[in-house]
Parts: sequence; C-alpha cells; structure tokens
Amino acid sequence: MSALLRWTRELFDRLFEKVDLPLLLALMALMVVSLVVLASASGENTRLVVSQGARFGVGLVALLLLSRVTPAKFRLWTPLAYAGSLVLLAAVFVFGTGRSANLWLNLGVFYLQPGELLKLTVPMMLAWYLHSVPLPPGWRVLAVCACIIGVPVAMIVLQPDLGTGMLVAASGVFAIFLAGIAWWRIGLFAGLGLAALPAAWPFLLPHQRERILTFMNPENDPLGAGWNIIQSKIAIGSGGLTGKGWGQGSQSHLDFLPEHTTDFVFSVLSEEFGWAGVVTVLALYLFVVGRCLWIATQARDGFARLLAGTLAMTFSVYVVVNGGMVAGLLPVVGVPMPLVSFGGTSAVSLLVGFGMVMSVHAHRKFMAS
Repeated sequence: MSALLRWTRELFDRLFEKVDLPLLLALMALMVVSLVVLASASGENTRLVVSQGARFGVGLVALLLLSRVTPAKFRLWTPLAYAGSLVLLAAVFVFGTGRSANLWLNLGVFYLQPGELLKLTVPMMLAWYLHSVPLPPGWRVLAVCACIIGVPVAMIVLQPDLGTGMLVAASGVFAIFLAGIAWWRIGLFAGLGLAALPAAWPFLLPHQRERILTFMNPENDPLGAGWNIIQSKIAIGSGGLTGKGWGQGSQSHLDFLPEHTTDFVFSVLSEEFGWAGVVTVLALYLFVVGRCLWIATQARDGFARLLAGTLAMTFSVYVVVNGGMVAGLLPVVGVPMPLVSFGGTSAVSLLVGFGMVMSVHAHRKFMAS
C-alpha cells in the first residue's frame, strides 16, 4: 500500500510540477459550473454534458503538456503556427460549413473553427514580433502590427463572423497596449475609430445592423428581433438573490430563452443560482485574469510577458462582452461565456492558451535565449 501511495504521489508531482495550481483549480471550478448549468439548461441531456466534459478533458491534457514546453520553443514555433492558422482560415472559404455562416472545417473526427485558432496565434505573432523591436512601438512597428492583425480579421469578417473578428482584433490591440504604446497614440486611434463608426454603417450586413438597432431599443420588436434580449433580462431579473434552484429555471425549460446552452447560458445560471451564483462565477473569472496578469509580471522574457498578459486581457473581454450581451448592455454578437457555454472549439483553445500561460509561470526563472 505504501509503495502504491508513493508511486501515486510521484506521478502527481510529475504531472503537475509545471502547473500553477491556484490557476488550475480556478479553471476547474469554472468547468464544474459549466457542467452543472448545462445539465440543467439542456434538460439533463447526458450526451451534451459528456461532450462538454470531453472537450474539457482534451483541453486539460493540452494544458498539462504545454505547461512543460518552454516559452522559447513557443516563440520558435510562432511564425509557423500563425501561417498555418491563416491557411486553415483561407480553406474555410472553399471547404467551410456551418448553420448560418461557413465558419467550420469538417475534419471527419471533429469540426474545427480556424477563427478560434487566431485568438491564440495573433497574440503569439505580435509578441514574437514586438519582442525583437525597440519599444515603445513607433509608426513603422505599428504598421507591421496592423498587418499582422488586419489580414486575419478581414478574412474572419468576410466569412462573415464579426464577433470572432472583433475578439481577434482586441487580442492584437492588447498586445500593442502592453508593449507600451504612447498614450497620445492611443487617444489618436480611439478618436479615429469613433469618427469612422458612421462611415462603417453602410458596410454592415442587414442582420448586423438589426442587432445594433435591437440593442438600442429591444422593445421595438418584442416578438421578433428583441425577443432574445428581453427574455434574457427576464431570466436574470427573476433569479433574485439566491435563484430559483437547479433545474427550476422557467425561461430555459419552457423554451422562452433562446440558445440557452450556448450564448445565453449565463442567463440560465443567473435565473437558477441568482445574484450569489453570478458573483461567485465572476469572482472566479476575476481571479483567473488577475492570476494570469501576475504571472505575466513575473516573466523574465519579453515574448513570454507579452503573450501571457495579452491572453489574460483577451479572456477578460470574452467575459465582459457575453455578460454585457445577456444583460442588454451590449449588442448580441454571438460571443460565448468562456469555459461555461457549450459548443465549438473555444473550450479547448482557451485551455491551450492557459497552458502557454502556465508555461510562462513554470519557466519564469530562466531568461529565454
């Protein structure tokens, strides 16, 4: 028995020696929340819950493996990873499939959404490039960064997938921000962006315009375009302090709430677990983001520091956008709540990103060559 216990302990130490346990435990807590909420939202659909659990399993294995890889190797692989993701993204225009837009590649065993890969490879490529140039970035460096960001974002928007395109763009902007861009340049770009908004309106697709108009006044079409957000706000408000209880959410179980296992799963959580459940989950998200930013500050290498910091800030955007969307504070753009919503490759890609962050933590004492 003692030999078995010793072998088990040695195996545990080997598997988790490179892992930041506080971050891993917080991520696993979010996964448990996801499985519990999805079990209720899906009407105890075992197949859906098992499918989500399988994604978590694959992602955790990737996380453990990547945490053992040095940031220097990630930097070496970055140009190839970025180029490969662009090739896969281009393949979507020829071989893509999907319900409302051709966003996926059918690989036989599973469906791959190349746009999800760009959420990782764009920050990696920017960190790779910015690591080798003088900082803070000047105009020439910013022009190159704009190309690194702009090419994949334009391809994603043309699919069309505006929500993913905005998130990829945000990941790139965060990398430039962490590289120390001057505040006056930030103000200049922000002003130009605001000034360009009216000019962008004619180029939006009809359903994109409808989402913005519905966000401004959902009650204008309560049984049509405004239905989703109205039902979501009813679900959130009816949860009260402690919620109605697991499996007792009327909005999802009576099919008032659309997409209640994907985009609006956070509304289900709000209705069934109330304010207490929402605060608990948001506290977990805050801890994850804060821990990743702390890991970034401990990095001894510019590439590792930019990569970990950018992934942390991009993760926070997913939370803010989905939370604002389901609460009626932002337009509905189809961004899922990270590690809680069901579907796609997002759970796996997020855990891959956290594996790279843990790699930065594990090798923080060594300066990458």
